[in-house]
Amino acid sequence: MNSDVRHRRSAAARSVAAYLLLLAGAVCTVAPLVLGAFTAVKTPGQFATESPLALPDPTTWDNFRAVFDQGFGRAVLVTALMTAFITAGQLITSIAAAYAFACTEFRGRDLLFWIYLATMMVPPIVTLIPLYLMFAHLGWLNTFWALVLPFVFGSPYAIFLLRQYFRGIPRELIGAARLDGANTLDVIVHVVVPMSRPVLATLAVITVVTQWNSFLWPLVAGSGRWQVLTVATADLQTRYNEQWTLVMAATTLAIVPLLVLFVVFQRQVLRSVAWTGLK
Repeated sequence: MNSDVRHRRSAAARSVAAYLLLLAGAVCTVAPLVLGAFTAVKTPGQFATESPLALPDPTTWDNFRAVFDQGFGRAVLVTALMTAFITAGQLITSIAAAYAFACTEFRGRDLLFWIYLATMMVPPIVTLIPLYLMFAHLGWLNTFWALVLPFVFGSPYAIFLLRQYFRGIPRELIGAARLDGANTLDVIVHVVVPMSRPVLATLAVITVVTQWNSFLWPLVAGSGRWQVLTVATADLQTRYNEQWTLVMAATTLAIVPLLVLFVVFQRQVLRSVAWTGLK
């Protein structure tokens, strides 16, 4: 009896310690976001004279209006268009490539896959100068195509993730579709994609977050009317390095769409994570 009581107390203590650790991690993650949002709705005078932890009093939206007066709205639209185009392109091309690597047989398939996957080990900075020279030679710098073309045709990570998921789809379903007269495109659209919605949603969220936050290549390849959100925020910080309320307003505007995206797709993301853990 005493042993059972000690065991339950030990399990309860471990659970409490785990929840306290998770709570501390959540506070460390969320606190900077909350502090930035509070700063965004403060007046410059309040931010300069009071503690950063003080609540906004009075709350003002002038910082957001000032940010949009600096052309921030166009940067948001350019970033959204770039992100949507790249995400759609990566999903389409990655699905096709992953299906080929997972569900078809051809000579050298596995060798080709692992060679392609090995390109994940190449740092993006290595390809920066060759890409710049290519687009400069084509005359495409500071255009929309310079922002999207290097990333629209899939990625090793996306193809690897989808390939692993597609390998878990029962071959009997694909065989039954073939017997019903379905071609490869029909199998992908009507069998593979509907069964892969959680991992596709996860991949879409990862791609959106990655491209929405991309900085180095848009800084090099795009400027002026094709300036993206991250570059515009950095430029705003350079011009108004003492007006942190404006910088925090721009940062808050950049974060909010990503939070909304996760809230909308959180169920699919969690389902994909659970499937990965089971596998």
